[in-house]
Amino acid sequence: MDRTTEMLASYACRLSYEDLGPKTVHQVKRTLVDTLGCAMGGFVSEPAKIARGMASSVTSTTPSRVLGTETYTSPDMAGFANGVMVRYLDCNDSYFSPGGGHPSDMITAVLAMADPMIADGRTVITSIALAYEVFCRLSDEVVAGDLGWDQGMFSVIGAACGAGKVLGLDQEQMGHAISLAVAPALPLAVTRTGELSMWKGCATAAATRSAVFAAMLAAEGMTGPGEPFEGKRGLWEQAVGKPVDIPDFPLGGSRAEDDPFRITQTIVKSYPSQIHTQSPIGLALELRNDVALADIQSIQVETYKSAVSSPATEPEKWDPKTRETADHSIPFLVATALQEGAVVPGTFTPQGIADPTKRQTLAKMTLVEDPEFTANYPEQYNCRITITDQSGGVHTAHTAYSKGHNNNPLDDQELEGKFRNFSAGVLTDMQCDQVLGNLWAIDEATDMDEIFDGLVV
Repeated sequence: MDRTTEMLASYACRLSYEDLGPKTVHQVKRTLVDTLGCAMGGFVSEPAKIARGMASSVTSTTPSRVLGTETYTSPDMAGFANGVMVRYLDCNDSYFSPGGGHPSDMITAVLAMADPMIADGRTVITSIALAYEVFCRLSDEVVAGDLGWDQGMFSVIGAACGAGKVLGLDQEQMGHAISLAVAPALPLAVTRTGELSMWKGCATAAATRSAVFAAMLAAEGMTGPGEPFEGKRGLWEQAVGKPVDIPDFPLGGSRAEDDPFRITQTIVKSYPSQIHTQSPIGLALELRNDVALADIQSIQVETYKSAVSSPATEPEKWDPKTRETADHSIPFLVATALQEGAVVPGTFTPQGIADPTKRQTLAKMTLVEDPEFTANYPEQYNCRITITDQSGGVHTAHTAYSKGHNNNPLDDQELEGKFRNFSAGVLTDMQCDQVLGNLWAIDEATDMDEIFDGLVV
């Protein structure tokens, strides 16, 4: 094995529940509440229906449950179908450092193996924390999007480690699982460019499917390339173009405060839209109370480069045609917040996206980079909106941390509210109570049956 593979495999096999500490364990529970709420919110979507339809056509001697149903399929297809549900609303968590993406996409890989392996709650918690640690620490060193690759480049590795942990792989097997996840899986960033398609919400679900498949192959004795990272034509040479030195992973719950488990550093979203749109939406909702839509003369949105870059180079963000483009468009979402006073899953109907009044508001808007905001990203997610009204009055709002940022977090009750709101169309209040109770006590669970059963629509 090359150094990176050996380090990741060794860490994956050594990490134990006792290493995590109460703060990390509680954050895993919070993340499960958030992630499964997002899955229920995405259950009725067209991509989820397509994925479930494909999953239901596959039977397996290692059956794994499809969320929201009593259907069993193969673990890799369960990971895919469940991942599509989780990702559809674009409201699951984010991590940028500055590399990153949506690490909770990997949770469905852990659940896909936990079901047939009859894994207990502590194994699931440890495996999720592990997947996050791998994905986030790789993202600390490499910004995949700047290199033309999609975030699945690293989520497939974290998910393979998480699935492999549930399977009980030894260090050699874990190394092969990592290699078998790396070598076939280099997803293109074209997924998130231009007018976005359904695949925007499915790409990391595909990475999850590949990760589960890789872990299962390794468990059966399949070997992968010995140097998938540092070897000739390996990941660093082919995808990054230069060597990458990943620092050793510290182990244990007694870590220094400045180096905590990465799952405690994630951002939870308040609105079903891209991470860079969270601050602008919150500010637009705040300013809506100060100026009427018809009285707006101009709107200026100032923020950091990563938020500005997509609307600046892609005209589709100023005239979205699909839900996937609209939920990545700061201009559209600011206009929506000012007009409707909310950004919710129902915002993205074809009629809502095509609304001519929003296009009129878009025409009054400019989006510019503030160099100071760029310098402070990703520690801060600064945004300032200035609205000038027809009489020349100026209305301004600014934030560095959107609601849900780890410096401005949703508390446990707010997370439960998010779960209930997203689940309202498919689960009863009693089911929500049951599932939430089971998630908060998952460390005491002997298997995942009660959680899966409680989520059946």
